[in-house]
Amino acid sequence: MRRFAAILAGALALAAPATAAPPSVHGSAYVVEDARTGEVVASSNAHRHLAIASLTKLMTVLLALERHRLSDVVTVDRRAAVVGESTIDLRPGERLTVGDLIRGALIQSANDSAAALALSMAPDFPSFARLMNAEAARLGLRDTHFVRPDGLDVPDHYSSAADMTKLARVLMRTRFVRETVDMKTASIAGGRTLHTWDDLLSLFPRTIGVKTGHTSQAGWCQVAAARAAGVTVYATLLGSPERSVRNTDLQSLLVWGLAQFRAVPAIRSGREYASVELPYGKQPLGLVAAKPANAVARLGRPLTEKVVAASAVSLPVHAGDVLGHVEIRERGKVRARSDLVASRTVNKPGLGGRLGWYAGRTLHHLGGLF
Repeated sequence: MRRFAAILAGALALAAPATAAPPSVHGSAYVVEDARTGEVVASSNAHRHLAIASLTKLMTVLLALERHRLSDVVTVDRRAAVVGESTIDLRPGERLTVGDLIRGALIQSANDSAAALALSMAPDFPSFARLMNAEAARLGLRDTHFVRPDGLDVPDHYSSAADMTKLARVLMRTRFVRETVDMKTASIAGGRTLHTWDDLLSLFPRTIGVKTGHTSQAGWCQVAAARAAGVTVYATLLGSPERSVRNTDLQSLLVWGLAQFRAVPAIRSGREYASVELPYGKQPLGLVAAKPANAVARLGRPLTEKVVAASAVSLPVHAGDVLGHVEIRERGKVRARSDLVASRTVNKPGLGGRLGWYAGRTLHHLGGLF
């Protein structure tokens, strides 16, 4: 028989206090966001409606992944082949896989790749824009309205730093996307070699993507993600005046954002978190964490340790038996968890041992009468 009790331990404060205010940047809007939770760490004009240039292709790629397999073959529509500006020179009637077209759209930001993908899912661009807007509504992108699949400047095509960050986080759940946006070059069909527009992949080694954009109306835009020591942050900057300024400002935001978090050893393997009462006069049994776990937490924000464990158990108990668990929480959200297990084996005494213990207890109580 096991009786359980919950124990709420004190806060586990992180060593360092919160750092200074975010750096000043040049642009119309920005967001710095925690990749784990979507919590906004810093922002300016996060929901302002702005032109987003080729960040648009994030939605085009998301829809392609939902409606196609990567190995599906697309025949390039004539209307896609004539789309201008950044292209990979697709030819009408040429056949490429969806995977190659996605890489063309994400790495080299090819407008013809995005258009080819769009026309493989809809009869024309307005019809595809309706698919884009329906998906935006489903995802809760309330600041967003699409008109084209590529992001070329047209009226009434806009989004916000907050929405583009959320869209990027959704898309980055796909392994193929994560691998693609981390590439500086790639080879695809037709003997084509793609070259990234993402300067941060070279300038800031912790960068893992995601998407750049530029038009005369949108300025220089980018959703960037960076990872260090188990922490991932997103920084989105819209409307920067120059490419080099965008790069410098985004790097500053990413460095600052990463500095707001630490991965800490929240649960230690072998540490005794609770003890259990045992019958027959046995010494209490220590409960230890079955496995270690780190927790990523924001600086200056305490973690709380919650232990739920058996208060008493019957015998026998074997080393490794699960008798509870420990959770590390941040603002009510579980950040790490481990089972608590018996630290040793304790066998049930034989008949003679049990009779001796009962006899001893009886003598003890009788002695209390005198």
